[in-house]
Amino acid sequence: MRQIIIAGNWKMYKTVRDASEFLQEFLQHLEHTPEGREIVLCIPATSLWVISKSLHGSRIRLGAQNVHWEEEGAFTGEIAPGMLTEIGVRYVVVGHSERRQYFGETDETVNKRLIAAQKAGLKPILCVGETKAQRDSGETEKIIISQLEKGLPGVDLAQLVIAYEPIWAIGTGDTCEVKEANRVIGVIRSQLSNPDVPIQYGGSVKPNLIDEIMAQPEIDGVLVGGASLVPQDFARIVNYF
Repeated sequence: MRQIIIAGNWKMYKTVRDASEFLQEFLQHLEHTPEGREIVLCIPATSLWVISKSLHGSRIRLGAQNVHWEEEGAFTGEIAPGMLTEIGVRYVVVGHSERRQYFGETDETVNKRLIAAQKAGLKPILCVGETKAQRDSGETEKIIISQLEKGLPGVDLAQLVIAYEPIWAIGTGDTCEVKEANRVIGVIRSQLSNPDVPIQYGGSVKPNLIDEIMAQPEIDGVLVGGASLVPQDFARIVNYF
């Protein structure tokens, strides 16, 4: 049975103080959240330890935004898997389009990070998606299938989450039509040997759209950017009808 996973990706926002203030307010909205929903906050590395200590006994799972494929070494600025698990991190975002676009991430390095994360006991959230130019030229399925074929060898599908994030909809205010998002996620699922892999939608997810998004049969959750920075907005998303 596929798990519902609602994850917030804070990107490079919020200091430790900001994160603590967010958590204090957000936790008040989870009293009636259905038990079957996994809530994940993927926050900046500087806040991971402090927030981890504040989550004991709560419904929230902690996620990181990056992980290296080596256990240690001369990799300035990177984070080893064991450094994350030691402080209670459960999830990690891998292959986000911003990492691919701005920091040279490739399908090959994505694959290495996925394998290393799982080896350490982390559950990676693999991001896949197409650009506007690729969609306009009818290459959506080709691009995504290629990302899966190159990214998934050696990866345990039983310990994986996939997020379909059309790049043209990330941070733009443009949300993919829900039926189209559902269709593409169905294409992704057709490429997997394990039908129970949770597949999220991500890309300008807003509180007013969450009910329609989650009503789609192929969508198992959302990966939320900007709306996850506001306690009331993210609470509305987590507590969709």
